[in-house]
Amino acid sequence: MLKYSVKRVLLAFVTAFIILTLTFFLVKSLPPRGVFSPDENVRYAFYIDQVNLGYCIDLPEVSVELGAPLESFIFDGVEHNFYTKPIIDQYFSWLGNIVTRWDWGRSTVIEPNASAIRIIGQRLPASMYINIVSVILSVPLGIGLGILAGLKKNTWIDHLISTLVMVFISIPSFVVISFLIYLLAFKAGWLPTIWPAPDQSTKTKVLAFIIPVMSLSFGSICGYTRFVRAELCEVMSSEYLLLARTKGLTKNQAIVRHALRNAFVPILPSILAEFIGIFGGSMILESLYGIPGIGNLYIQALNQNNPDYNVLMVDMAVFTTVGLLAGIILDLSYGFIDPRIRMGEKK
Repeated sequence: MLKYSVKRVLLAFVTAFIILTLTFFLVKSLPPRGVFSPDENVRYAFYIDQVNLGYCIDLPEVSVELGAPLESFIFDGVEHNFYTKPIIDQYFSWLGNIVTRWDWGRSTVIEPNASAIRIIGQRLPASMYINIVSVILSVPLGIGLGILAGLKKNTWIDHLISTLVMVFISIPSFVVISFLIYLLAFKAGWLPTIWPAPDQSTKTKVLAFIIPVMSLSFGSICGYTRFVRAELCEVMSSEYLLLARTKGLTKNQAIVRHALRNAFVPILPSILAEFIGIFGGSMILESLYGIPGIGNLYIQALNQNNPDYNVLMVDMAVFTTVGLLAGIILDLSYGFIDPRIRMGEKK
């Protein structure tokens, strides 16, 4: 397991490096954008910083070979014309800045000249809170409903739960949140219509969690319910459970000691996969409800008129890293849940 774990971590680093390298070249191949700020001093400071980071060059006069400059300034009687460097030069500067300074670039639109990694750090907690609360709510409800449906197989309870699951799992989360905002916020007035500002009361902030959490949880609860029911029904009809009953165990003892334990081997790792799923799916929800998370930040950075390429790069790096780490934990968790499973064994 240790050897396998080390190999998976190294492979994750290589995969992340390849993904981010391809993303960098694709993003930098888009039309260059300067800093979007009405303050000339802010724009000038941004370009000077880009020169220091190795992304731009500063020439005292306009270059015919390089074409039109990103922007020109005259400070203290000295002319400054800023041009972007070739993409390959920017790439090596980008790698060097990350390794030596942990500097992922500067924002050009969202917070002009602010560190992109700092902007992500400010927005990440909001996304994490929403997704963690959704998982905490959906896991016990989904597993509980799945167990109930599995134990009451082919009864009216099973049919009712299965029908509701099929209905709610077919509705996209952005449709659910639109309906909840209209019904609970605009019509009833029970909940905030948009994510509250930092100076709002604690009660308003708590109530603001209800709509996005419910929207993210519906699909997860349905997924867990369907998965748990299928696994439990399969285990309940297995031969070893019948053998346990013939040895004198009661139905409840056989269910608790054998059926549930074996059914949870594929169920528990799926919780990690579900977390990643809702983590990525919260982008549209954050945008609709105005949640200041990295999902909403991703949409803002992709603004068609003024895209913020550097923030977009860091945002994509976060999603890539989370996805790769979750994959590693998902694989390793099988061995901890069931000692019979050994990842990486040749036999």
